[in-house]
Amino acid sequence: MKPAVGQRSVRAVILLSGGLDSTLAAKMMIDQGVELFAIHFTSPFCTCTRGAAGAGCHSQAQIVAGRMGIPVRTVSKGTEYIEIVRRPKHGRGSAMNPCVDCRIFTFWKSREYMEEIGASFLVTGEVVGQRPMSQRVDALRVIEKHSGCAGIVLRPLSAHHLEPTLPEREGWVDREKLLHIVGRSRKEQIRLAEDWNISDYPCPAGGCLLTDKTFSVKVKDLLEHSPAPDMTDLNLLKVGRHFRMPGGEKVIVGRDEAENRKLEALGHGKLRVYVAEGFSGPSVGINGTGGETPRELLSRIFTRYSKPGTQPPFRVRELAGGSEREILLPADPDFSEVERAFLC
Repeated sequence: MKPAVGQRSVRAVILLSGGLDSTLAAKMMIDQGVELFAIHFTSPFCTCTRGAAGAGCHSQAQIVAGRMGIPVRTVSKGTEYIEIVRRPKHGRGSAMNPCVDCRIFTFWKSREYMEEIGASFLVTGEVVGQRPMSQRVDALRVIEKHSGCAGIVLRPLSAHHLEPTLPEREGWVDREKLLHIVGRSRKEQIRLAEDWNISDYPCPAGGCLLTDKTFSVKVKDLLEHSPAPDMTDLNLLKVGRHFRMPGGEKVIVGRDEAENRKLEALGHGKLRVYVAEGFSGPSVGINGTGGETPRELLSRIFTRYSKPGTQPPFRVRELAGGSEREILLPADPDFSEVERAFLC
């Protein structure tokens, strides 16, 4: 698809993370006269996400798009993506990370957007060899094939290590002005950022919690016990210590004041949440107790995780089903059952 007569430039969709690599790729395309439209994917597993408002990569992508005058569409990785994490067709990395299937998913969604706006190709900030599972040359080809994007994905940072793509062959972009970066080092990208006066890129590498083996234990446990987890379930994985009790109950224990508040907010309608009253202790969320208050279990948890020297009985506030009440927990110093159920 060549630009129509009188059209100033060819259109392309760029996968914009807000990190350094995609920012550099965007600038290179704009400098070549390509009309860019950005698509940004948000994920509950992004290590750059900060706070309940979903800052981090999301806000950085908005900043980059705003500075460059690029329209941006934000797409949340929702229930479709959870099923990809549960059953990846192309395997996982060393933890729960379905990197190849994740990339196929984002390319597929990006191609839909490309076709919607009449764009001719996709652009990414990918660098050959930067990520061991999804950015090998063979993996790039698999991803393109299974997403229906073969030959239309331009990677300007590593173009000279790859076969010419459609926009290069058609002359929409000048291949001689593209780069030959390879590998995990970002020294060249940082140098280019300085040369091009690009600053304020807080997520130069980004990251995914699914590559974290400790966090992946909680993800695996959730998928084994929840046939249809929602976004609240996923966000709860990032809060507190997690336990799976012998009876199947899921217990989450806040580790500090900030986590206590998050647990109370996210647990509304999802968990029974117990808040310490009059003593320094954690907030505790419990799911699957059959509607009964597990007083002995709670007493063990508050004994173990409250401020040293705090003694039962414990007065706590129970938040459940839109109502609340105050209850008194008896002394029960045997918390070995809790320790055995610890996930991470």
